[in-house]
Amino acid sequence: MSRDGRRTWLFDLDNTLHDAGPHILPHINRAMTEYVAQQAGLGLIEASALREDYWRRHGATLLGLMRDYGTDPAHFLHHTHQFDDLAAMVVYQRPLRQMLRRLPGAKIVFSNAPRDYAEAVLDIMGVGQAFAAVCSIETMRFRPKPGMHGFLRVLRRHRLDPTRCILVEDSAENLRTARRLGMRTVWISREARCPAWVDLRLKSVLELPRHLGALG
Repeated sequence: MSRDGRRTWLFDLDNTLHDAGPHILPHINRAMTEYVAQQAGLGLIEASALREDYWRRHGATLLGLMRDYGTDPAHFLHHTHQFDDLAAMVVYQRPLRQMLRRLPGAKIVFSNAPRDYAEAVLDIMGVGQAFAAVCSIETMRFRPKPGMHGFLRVLRRHRLDPTRCILVEDSAENLRTARRLGMRTVWISREARCPAWVDLRLKSVLELPRHLGALG
């Protein structure tokens, strides 16, 4: 919720509001591996291994490249989020717009994705107007979730009280950071086990309006 007491929903984008698994994430992963290969002068197999190492040490490919090669983050994000026909790649459920309208309170997209991509996907789904703001990796100054820095940037920018916010995510680790800040947490997942820091686990974001009572 905001400082005036209203509930504020923070929504992740990929694999939360839409299914990025079939087309978009494989495309981005290939593009990132190719970018790392070019930047580091490696073959694709070695570049893939370096990306895994970056994930372990830094939590993101971009952070590793910035630290090791001085990569311009804007250049990286632009070249790894190019799509010939993005509209044909976005997989989403048509009732999404109606579901968002039914949720009481303000809504903000909070995503590690770049702004141009996030806004394009929202427009394709016809839900851009449902959100008061898009907080992208640029908003976080290229320090992505689950790191605390990005969360604090968003909270300060929108003058949000974390104890009155609900984060809706497909990443349990991102929800762990949210809980540390006092947010309520909704995990979009089909996993059988639910971490202790998750308040509500749903198979689909469309189920949210039926479970508001579980979030207080």
